[in-house]
Amino acid sequence: MKQFRHLLQLSLLLFILVSCNQRSEKTRMPKQYSIEQLYKNLDVYNASFNADETKILIGNNTTGIYNVYELNIADTLSKALTTSKKESFYAVNYLPGSSKFLYSADRGGDENSHLYLKSTSDTITKDLTPWPKSKSSFYSWSADKKSMYVNSNKRKQQFFDLWKLDTASWKPIMIYQNDSGLDAGGISKSERYIALTKSITTDKNELFLYDTKSKKMTRISNDNEATWNPMAFEKNDSVMYYTTSDTSEFTYLVKYNINSGKAEKLYTDKWDVAYMSLSENEKFHTIFVNEDGKNKVLLFDHKTNQPIDFPEIKDGDVLGVDISESEKNLLLTVGSSTSPQNLYVYNMDKKELKQLTATLNKEIDQNDLVKAEVVRFKSFDGMEIPAIYYQPLQADKNKKVAALIYVHGGPGGQSRVGFSNSIQFLVNHGYAVLAVNNRGSSGYGKTFYKMDNKDHSNGDLKDCIWGKKWLAQQNYIDSLAIGIYGGSYGGCMVLGALAFHPEEFKAGVDLFGVANWLRTLRSIPAYWESGRKALYDEMGDPYSSDSVRLKNISPLYNYQKINKPLIVFQGANDVRVLPIESEEIVAGVKKNGVPVEYVVFPDEGHGFAKKENQITTAKRTLEFLDKYLKPIK
Repeated sequence: MKQFRHLLQLSLLLFILVSCNQRSEKTRMPKQYSIEQLYKNLDVYNASFNADETKILIGNNTTGIYNVYELNIADTLSKALTTSKKESFYAVNYLPGSSKFLYSADRGGDENSHLYLKSTSDTITKDLTPWPKSKSSFYSWSADKKSMYVNSNKRKQQFFDLWKLDTASWKPIMIYQNDSGLDAGGISKSERYIALTKSITTDKNELFLYDTKSKKMTRISNDNEATWNPMAFEKNDSVMYYTTSDTSEFTYLVKYNINSGKAEKLYTDKWDVAYMSLSENEKFHTIFVNEDGKNKVLLFDHKTNQPIDFPEIKDGDVLGVDISESEKNLLLTVGSSTSPQNLYVYNMDKKELKQLTATLNKEIDQNDLVKAEVVRFKSFDGMEIPAIYYQPLQADKNKKVAALIYVHGGPGGQSRVGFSNSIQFLVNHGYAVLAVNNRGSSGYGKTFYKMDNKDHSNGDLKDCIWGKKWLAQQNYIDSLAIGIYGGSYGGCMVLGALAFHPEEFKAGVDLFGVANWLRTLRSIPAYWESGRKALYDEMGDPYSSDSVRLKNISPLYNYQKINKPLIVFQGANDVRVLPIESEEIVAGVKKNGVPVEYVVFPDEGHGFAKKENQITTAKRTLEFLDKYLKPIK
């Protein structure tokens, strides 16, 4: 059956590749939507069921920023539980046995997140992690539901310790102290075992099992170049599940017997097994597979390990599954490239599926939006590069359109099939978008993933240029009107493309991109300490002889070569890519006499969370592209 599915996927892929030039015969002008209409779409996510499973704690951005809501399953109506107007509040979980709930928030995107407790019936809020200059995140509830586990760097900014807070006093007690970059990745129900991971390189890490009773540390990983990630413990403390890429291109799921030390493969695929979870009473387990830029989610009877079918949802991809404590209800997150994700509840006993949210703005006809396609093209060295492609419905060989290469963040990120307001806005207004998963992207095997190590702005950037060449070959694309767009690492690629290959792209859109690798690598946040050496291994150590190469590949030191229009967006509170990165590249390009625009958001960090700022970004981007990139009529 798996072989049949694989052949079917290959056949579909070949059809897509062959038909890209043929669809121009079926073109039509879609209704065009304003960015305000698209941002009336709702971004919704779920946090947890309440105690009697009649309500769900969710978050959405109806008000322009994220707040917490309670959704009633019976009538699907939502009640606002927070009303923040300045900072986004993110739903975390209900307090067990209570109507109170947890949410998380930072200040202006500074990433120092705190956990807060609030009741559904009043306005009183309690900061459970009131520790200055610290970042705290919810891990899980204890087995008896009377305590909460939290990862926090309150003791030492460089490392995250595992803390336990009882729900009566909320007094923190340290469960595991991290002094050497061994991060807690899982804790057994009895608290006896803690799974610990340590980054070695971005391609390799260590996995240990720490016995808090005997103080014994067991190494699960080996010396091979592989990743190891803990997933779950069974209640009886005899089994731990983890994923690894040991002796394999792709990660697979392993069942590890703690008592005997025996490890056996439980599930493998031709793609990365990205995640596994166990339901409360271990009746079910779910497995998530990163299948060619899309989620594949599988449900199993845990005892028999036999698959259980999901209900069919037309034109929908299941992106996530949350199983209720009773194990009778499944909360499904379902999305597609033409609709923001929606929530569904499925009753296992009654076999009933119910849609809980409708996130697409009613003013928008889904048929006017473009379905993403997976395509592949040959790069400079013959390597096949995967990409996610959006072809405008109005694109025609007699009325050619402009195009953009879109570069994801990272390094090591991945563009995936899914919904994006900003991409759909550009495509709706006549811009083809090719989201390139250049070498170094995750999801395509560990050999592909490490191909850009200490080779950034070379092979990975050439992949983007050959993606541009692929676009230029489509008979409905104006080959002289192709630009490049990206954020963070992708923003660096934009700047690098304009600086190192100044005649390839007609314009660039940079969102908080790295301009000076030396400064960025020397100023990474303190709490990245666990992965700092791994990042240096991939990018280069800025305090070593690698600094010469890092300077050479930094767009800031090559700004004189930039001769094409550029627009730059930046959050003033960004702690990952400092504002000075954007300020200096903008100042440099201005010296060249090149059109350059600069937009700074004083209330954002690394990435823009507020709808108002997202709208401004999309609107200014379209205005910029219409002026500098669109074909001359």
